[in-house]
Amino acid sequence: MTFEPGELTPDRSARHFYGADLRRHRMNADFSLAALAGEVPCSKSQLARIETAESIPPPGLSEEFDRVFDTDGHFTRLYGLVSREIHPEQYRRHMEIESRARTIREYACLLVPGMLQTRDYVHALFRARWPKDSEEDVRQKVDARLSRQRLLLTNNPPDHSVILDEAVLRRAIGGSAVMRAQLSALIDSVNTPTTVVQVLPFNHGEHALLGGTLRLLTLKDGTTFAYEESIASGTLMEDRERVNERLDAYDLLRSHALPPSETAAFIRSVMEALPE
Repeated sequence: MTFEPGELTPDRSARHFYGADLRRHRMNADFSLAALAGEVPCSKSQLARIETAESIPPPGLSEEFDRVFDTDGHFTRLYGLVSREIHPEQYRRHMEIESRARTIREYACLLVPGMLQTRDYVHALFRARWPKDSEEDVRQKVDARLSRQRLLLTNNPPDHSVILDEAVLRRAIGGSAVMRAQLSALIDSVNTPTTVVQVLPFNHGEHALLGGTLRLLTLKDGTTFAYEESIASGTLMEDRERVNERLDAYDLLRSHALPPSETAAFIRSVMEALPE
């Protein structure tokens, strides 16, 4: 079978420019992917993915490209841009990775994660976020958010692990009735064959993930991606060092969170304390 190189789109982002420039230098040097793989610590398939911006180069590889092509630090400097770039296509890529993940681990500091939100909870959030939108526009946004939950209802759903900061439970989104229904739904998800929910109480104090929202998505081959999200943007991390830092922080936090049985009791106590 003849290898067909993937299409290049260098104008989309620094990541895409990096891949296109790598192919240009490779072709100018009359290197095949296999030949370049013999010169640097990277497989032929991964090099192909880097050229088409499906993967970012791991730390240290850019220095190897500069050595092979004698480019005087060009790829090393370009990697500095690539590794810090918030890509316009990151959210779409995040969703694509989510659809293939076998394990999803989440830490939420302020809001119930999307995969566990009730319809009324989502509606309250989106109505506050887009107060001038028509009801139909809000409904479409709600439907799009809830459609992601189908992933947990497939014949082969991912394992889903969630750590909720106590603050998630204390803010009554949508009022008492909406929040009571949301908390009840969380109790149902605390310990199922595929989902585990744990609460991190306020009395734990400070920790490495405080103030952030983190998702860790692990594919069938063991590759793990980290995704951090703010109000209107998200950052997808793929390089091993940064992902491992988040994995370590998550694992440490999970060891301090309440076990599922105590989590269910804790959520129930918060629900019962809500005003009528």
